[in-house]
Amino acid sequence: MQALRIALAQTNPTVGDLVGNSELIVEWTSRAAQDGAQVVVFPEMASTGYPVEDLALRPSFALASHSALDALADALERAGCGDVLTVVGFLERDHAGSRNSAAVLFRGAVVARYDKHALPTYRVFDELRYFAPGRHLSITKVNGFRLGIVICEDIWQPGGPVPAYAAAGVDALLCLNASPYERGKSAIRRSVVERRAAEAGVPIVYTNLVGGQDELVFDGGSMVIAADGTMMGRSPEFTEHLLSVDMPPLDSPAPDRDSVDGWSLTRVTVPDLLVRGWDRTPASVAEPLPEEEQVWGALVTGLRDYVHKNGFTSVVLGLSGGIDSAAVAAIAVDALGSDAVHGVSMPSQYSSDHSRSDADEFARRTGIHFRTEPIEGMVSAFVEQLGLTGLAEENIQARCRGMTLMALSNTAGHLVLATGNKSELAVGYSTIYGDAVGGFAPIKDVPKSLVWELARWRNKAAAERGEVPPIPEDSIDKPPSAELRPGQLDADSLPDYDELDAILFRYVDCDQGLQDIVAAGFDRDTAVDILRKVDLSEYKRRQYPIGTKVTSRAFGRDRRMPITNRWREIGNAQV
Repeated sequence: MQALRIALAQTNPTVGDLVGNSELIVEWTSRAAQDGAQVVVFPEMASTGYPVEDLALRPSFALASHSALDALADALERAGCGDVLTVVGFLERDHAGSRNSAAVLFRGAVVARYDKHALPTYRVFDELRYFAPGRHLSITKVNGFRLGIVICEDIWQPGGPVPAYAAAGVDALLCLNASPYERGKSAIRRSVVERRAAEAGVPIVYTNLVGGQDELVFDGGSMVIAADGTMMGRSPEFTEHLLSVDMPPLDSPAPDRDSVDGWSLTRVTVPDLLVRGWDRTPASVAEPLPEEEQVWGALVTGLRDYVHKNGFTSVVLGLSGGIDSAAVAAIAVDALGSDAVHGVSMPSQYSSDHSRSDADEFARRTGIHFRTEPIEGMVSAFVEQLGLTGLAEENIQARCRGMTLMALSNTAGHLVLATGNKSELAVGYSTIYGDAVGGFAPIKDVPKSLVWELARWRNKAAAERGEVPPIPEDSIDKPPSAELRPGQLDADSLPDYDELDAILFRYVDCDQGLQDIVAAGFDRDTAVDILRKVDLSEYKRRQYPIGTKVTSRAFGRDRRMPITNRWREIGNAQV
């Protein structure tokens, strides 16, 4: 058995950009060839981008995907890397519908393929649902190594194709993935890959997508894990990367089998490929990032790719001097650079001096564009003409700010960033057509208590690098307030945010009811008030901009309660 170097190309494609994605695949295959690889594995749906959502229902898109695959095989040959066995995910379509597929490209042709299942339209993160109408195994033999192909969910299910491949006889499994980021998921992924590698008795080459796509962020972390659980190589998170791993010959490979009960089997052998003059050295193993850095990296990546992939060049946001707007602005600076970020202070008669000075201090520290647009005159015009008082007067301030930002967006082409956090959205503390305006909401899925943690981490990371911490300490330390009436504080109508977020996590993320929450030690009256606020605010959340998903139950993407809904946890449930 000859030596075999497999490269994992952790790339950032764009949904629907078939030409650009093909060029990306050619570029990274050329890099793999220069690194001495005989095989290169790309992520799931690398040629189309992922997820394609309802594009999967269009026969024209599937046909274009198939045509792009044939053109890609030819382009690889013309680029001088046709002798690199290239495994790439693409969208296929047949009489059963669109299919999530992988193709093996070699010397200008598609020499093998693997279809996972009819592409479902269920929630992206419902990874326990498994579709396998076509039970098929695809094994490609090169340099004596028998390589099986699986796609994403295939390794999450004990009843998937992994044991079938082991029975058929493979020396490694190539696993193509587009597994989105959420907190704590990287450790779960590793555990799953370790279990399947042990089950198959061979290494698993796990290539993951990287980059942002609407609300989703793919964190990469591609890896190769041996049958005994050894980490043979790992890519860094949130960046495109090429990881090359040398596959050791197996001492006693399983014999080939012509058939496996319940599975069809295709075997393809390609000519042996020469070793390209490299030394056998250990692959790099990137350590997982600390949790705060992971979350920050996800937020930066999500915003950066949403802006760039949708053709924007700059963003604008209201800079109030508070923690939320400061955190969003800092994310924007890291994602886009300070010259692309425009902050606007919009003081009213209730705005404190420290709010204005903290906003100005953030702009001074980071070098963003900054301007002040007082709204008191606008508010007075509405209040006086309509005779507004109370909540109506408070909300007109937020709406004047929203109109100001949208006007600046229309004038200069900025993307407006909404600055609300998950805790506020959960209990309805946002104003429709006010602070809820915008095209993207970077911290929409970040609980308020985590916003503070991230701000402190970002400042600490800057200080450790010898840089000026971007977020003013007063923005972090002062009590949060919307400043829509004299002396207003969030604490006037909400519990401490640590307590609030703990209740919200149980109700929103874990679907616990009032009885479970009270049994966990929370005050019943407080829980009743919070749950009622959550139930009554679904209509607001539906109208909020999309934002980067970092938890398992992001509003809009994962959790959609009916708006017209007479069920209430308080009153209907047996509590």
